[in-house]
Parts: sequence; C-alpha cells; structure tokens
Amino acid sequence: MNASAPLEVYVAGDTAPSQVERSEGNWLRTLTDTHGTLTPKAAVALVRGHLDPNDIRAFMRSSPARLLAIGLVLVIVCIVAGVVAALSINERQNDLNTLLDQTEPFASSAQQLYSSLSVADAAAATAFISGGIEPKAVRDTYTQAVGEAAAEVAGKAAGTEDSDAPTVQLLRSVATQLPVYAGLVETARANNRNGHPVGAAYLGEASTLMQGKILPSAEELHSQQSAAVLQTQHRYTSPPWLAFATLGFALVALLVGQAMVARRWKRVFNPGLMIATLVMIVAFGWAVIAGSFSAAAADRALEHGTNPLSRLTASRILAQQARSDETLKLARRDTSGEYDAAFDADIKRLRELLDGYPTRIEGSERVDQARDALDRWLSSHARMNDTLAKGDFVGASIVAVGEGATDSASAFTTLDKALAQGIEETRDALRSNIFRASKDLNTLAPGVAALALFATLWIALGLWPRLREYR
Repeated sequence: MNASAPLEVYVAGDTAPSQVERSEGNWLRTLTDTHGTLTPKAAVALVRGHLDPNDIRAFMRSSPARLLAIGLVLVIVCIVAGVVAALSINERQNDLNTLLDQTEPFASSAQQLYSSLSVADAAAATAFISGGIEPKAVRDTYTQAVGEAAAEVAGKAAGTEDSDAPTVQLLRSVATQLPVYAGLVETARANNRNGHPVGAAYLGEASTLMQGKILPSAEELHSQQSAAVLQTQHRYTSPPWLAFATLGFALVALLVGQAMVARRWKRVFNPGLMIATLVMIVAFGWAVIAGSFSAAAADRALEHGTNPLSRLTASRILAQQARSDETLKLARRDTSGEYDAAFDADIKRLRELLDGYPTRIEGSERVDQARDALDRWLSSHARMNDTLAKGDFVGASIVAVGEGATDSASAFTTLDKALAQGIEETRDALRSNIFRASKDLNTLAPGVAALALFATLWIALGLWPRLREYR
C-alpha cells in the first residue's frame, strides 16, 4: 500500500473514484456497503480516529479546557443557587399565606367556640339565680353564646374534608352534646320559673356536662389549632438561611472564579464575570433584606399577637369558669365549699396571667382595665359570701346578679369586655404582622431566580471572548 496515497471514502450519491488501489480495496469494502453508504462500523472507526486519548488528555490540560470548566462550574452553581433559594422562599411565603388564610382563622374559630361555651354556661347559671323570669340581658347573652357556638361547630365541620380527622371528631362531640346541654338548661329554666326546686338539679347536670365533656373537647380543639399556628410561626421567625447560604456560596464562587481567571490568564478584570458578580450581590442583598424583614414581622406576630392572645384567651375562659362557679354555688345552695375552691383556683390562675402580661404591647391597656374590674369583682364576691353566711340568700343573689357598680355582675361584665377587646387587638396584631411577613417576600422568589439566570448569561458572555482567542 502506498502510504502517501490519501484515503477517500465516498457515500451514496458521491461520484465514485475512477480507480481504487488494490491494497485499499478490501478496507474500503469493509467500511461501505454495496451501495457505497458509510456503515456504522465505519462511523465508529472515524470517530475513534479523531478522539485520540492522548489528544483528549492534552486538551483537558490546556488553557481553553480550564477556562471552559470554570465557566461551566460557575453557571451550574448560579443556576442551582437561584433555584434552591427561589424554592425555599416560595415555600416560606406559601406557608405564611396558608397560616393567614386557613390555620389562623380556624384557630380563632376554635377560640370563639371555647369562649362562647364558657359564656353560655356562666350566663345560664346567672339567669337561674335571678329567680322567676330572668333578666332579658342575661337571657340574650345565653342565647347568643349558644347560637355562636352552634354556628362555629357547623361552619368548621363543613369546612373539614376528612371525616375521620381528630378535628372532626372533636367537633362532632361538641355538636352532639350541645343540644343535650341546651335541653337541660331549658328544663332547669322551666322548673325554676314554676318554683320547682328540682330545677337546680337540672342546672347542675347541665353544668357538669359542659364542664366535664363539652368544654374539654372545645379546649382540645383550641389547643390543636393554636399549636398549628405556633408551629408555623416558630419555623419562620428565623430568616431563610438556606436561601442565604446558597446565594452566598454562588457569590463566593464567582469571586474565586474572578481570581482564577485574573491569575491564570493575566486578566485583572473580566467585564462579564464582574457584572455576573454584581448581579448575584443584588440577589443576595435583596434576599437578606427581604428575608430578615419577613422574619422580624413573623417574630412580632408571635410576640405581639400569638403569645398575648393565648394568655388573654385563657384569662377570659378562666373568668367565665369562675363566674359559673360563683353562680352555681348560689343556685345549688352549696355549703360543701366545692364551688368556693374551684372559684379560688380559677381566680388565682387568672391573676397570674394578668399580672404576667407584658407591658407596652397590644392589649396591655385592656389588661389594666381587667385587673381593676377583677379587684372590684373579688370585693363583690366577698360581700356576697358574707351576706350568704348570714343566711340571706336573696341578698346574696342580688349582689351576684345585680347591675349596680358594686355588684358582681357589673364587675364581671367589665372584666369580660376588657378581655374580649384585648383578644381582638392582639388578633389584629397577629394577622397584620403575618400579612407583612408574607408581603415582604413578594416577587423575591421569581426575582432571585431571574437574577441567577441573568448572572449565568454574563458568565458566558464574559468567558466567550477568552475562548475565541484559542481558535
């Protein structure tokens, strides 16, 4: 074979050579079929001929390969950082929106149910000891409380899809027992109106049902929903560290890449890499500022909303239970001291909650009003017990349900109103800060992703001129 003769391979459609050297004929027939088309084996042979391992190793050690590797690494790092940061921020915002639109309203509804049931129980006992036809205001309070409780149960049961969920089971428990309670109260009311002493027994049975079964179910429901709110808030009171870390890593990688290009290729500044670095600085700074503001708002929602709201809700329920103990003592003519012990325990816990309430936050003024009302109530309660100790049941009842400034009913109403207003104020603070925490993240997720892609474009534009120099 003539070593200097060039090897020519023709495919179908090409003009065949006029003469093929005998020594190359067999090789050519191996590479082509009968029609002169390049076979797969021929294609592989040609590719291998051009991909010499030595050439590949030499290329990998070359400057163009190193420059290309730097560019690919920087592009991948920026894309991954942008995607991870965007997903992390988007998840945070979605969870905050879910908290605002679903979890918190459900928790508030559970709190309203719990409070309404407590109000109903206290109002029923108050109406009973009024004797005969109870005052319209007291009766209206009871009717409204029972109606609100029933509405909360029906509304939340309809809004829960899973019929086997613990939430539905608790709601079902309240829903099935509330009519029984209302029936017992009506029976007690009818007997009391007709002067039958058995009415007190029916009222006691109704209160036992409320305190022993209905309220515990409502309390558990309230605890579950409040825990769900707290769990989400605690998770997002800290900044989005994952987004910070990934964007910060991309920024460091760009700076290192700049330094490598400057040292290896004697280029002090690469315009494309500089612009990409500035773009990632913007993305990182935006994420840090917006994420920190969002975390601060979530923390304010916890400190100025959720925590004081929980304290005020517990205070109001304790006050209602103490009021129920006070009136049931009179209704059942109790001399065992059972209701006094329950009253004292509720008041002690109520006092601790009010005294431990933070100052200079939402609801603090209402708590001051509640403390004053509690002092007046305790003074009236002591006067009621003194009157009852003298055997004057009618006089004690007047002190308990009278609307005078020094009577228990007036002081308790002021206390309950102050706590209810404090609950509204702290809930407003909770919702407004959650809304702010979510709003601070608006456009951040897509913005960070877009900036990361923009940075990758400038990386390519910055390195391409250097690569062209090696053509």
